[in-house]
Amino acid sequence: MADLKFPENLKYAKSDEWVKVEGDVVTIGISDFAQDQLNDIVYTEFIVSPNAEVAVGDAIASVESVKAASDIYSHVAGTVLEINNAVEGSPETLNSDPYEGGWLVKIKVSAEPDLSGLMDSAAYQTYNKSR
Repeated sequence: MADLKFPENLKYAKSDEWVKVEGDVVTIGISDFAQDQLNDIVYTEFIVSPNAEVAVGDAIASVESVKAASDIYSHVAGTVLEINNAVEGSPETLNSDPYEGGWLVKIKVSAEPDLSGLMDSAAYQTYNKSR
């Protein structure tokens, strides 16, 4: 875990998504820890499309690796602005660049999101050490 990155400007879920809030736009992806656990990601499929409405807890994407398949969940409610189509054609981007090139979905929130159930970087690192 020493080489994994946990940017401090993000919030993290126990289900290993990261959330970045920029005004009324929230970007969601999978953490460096998640991609490391999955190993070689070979397939990404979006369950949502632009303009779709999502609720907290809705599945937004699915990623598959040589080891497992995992659903990725939204931690905010709002309207999908954009999906990162590039990761469907190059799912390995989730392994090599999970925080920049490997983002998955951007959602426009209609109200201030409640992120109280998410962890900061330090708490997420501590959580991962206990697994």
